[in-house]
Amino acid sequence: MARDALSPEAVAAARGLAAALPDLLVEARRVASSVAAGWHGRRRAGPGEDFWQFRPFVTGESMRGIDWRRSARDDTLHVREREHENAHTVWLSVDLSASMDFRSDAAIASKRDRAVTLALALAELLSRAGERIGLVGDAEPTSRRDGAEVIAMKLARLGSAGAAQALTDAPAAARRRDDLILLSDFLGPEQQRDRLLASLADLEARVHLVEIADPTEEEFPFLGRVDFVDPESGAHLLAGRAEAWRDNYLSARAAHRARLIAARRPGWSHTLARTDRPAIEALVALHGHLSAPDGGGA
Repeated sequence: MARDALSPEAVAAARGLAAALPDLLVEARRVASSVAAGWHGRRRAGPGEDFWQFRPFVTGESMRGIDWRRSARDDTLHVREREHENAHTVWLSVDLSASMDFRSDAAIASKRDRAVTLALALAELLSRAGERIGLVGDAEPTSRRDGAEVIAMKLARLGSAGAAQALTDAPAAARRRDDLILLSDFLGPEQQRDRLLASLADLEARVHLVEIADPTEEEFPFLGRVDFVDPESGAHLLAGRAEAWRDNYLSARAAHRARLIAARRPGWSHTLARTDRPAIEALVALHGHLSAPDGGGA
């Protein structure tokens, strides 16, 4: 079956994403390098092939694990431990819907660029740690060392329309013990968002919600007559005195975030990534959640 023809807007968005990816990849690698020294992945003892460390022999355990060559160096028996091999994948879902193109004057980057930068920085760090990385919307995860570049190429091939749909498709990608990272503003229709959260709750994977937010969305600094435009539908909403809407807006915004946080299950996490703050802050928080045995839960 032939694919439906893309609209001019979708084509323009796809071209804009493709043009931005090289610069975003460079920025992602810079951010990743800033935290690489503290990235330890999920290494632990267990069944596997690669040597991890020596530890002292404990009375009562099997002597088959003793490394006699190492033990001959001193008067202590040493056991050779191998690194646990985790048969799971970290999946990335990047929301590139129209609302993610927003950038106010107070922001460092658009929400789209921040989401892509974080996704590519995560891919860079995870590939260095030997993890498998998958992009929701693409069936083949990668374990290559150049994982960030692979994910960037897959994003370009998937295009803005496909990547926006990937947020909805995310629950179908993850399997038991996988990590699923969703980077989005989560500002779609309320019923659609609630269906997504409900479907995520049924997963046996660890889910990490990364909420991308512009400072203007967080603070609502508008005064006087303001024409608000819905980026998805193009609908206009004219406010005569925008400041009179501020309290109701901030209450609705807080309720929106509370629903995201309340949807968490054990091992899940929620991270707020503001676009007026350095990307490294959100990346460090995600590092903590991914490294924690229970997902961090913050």
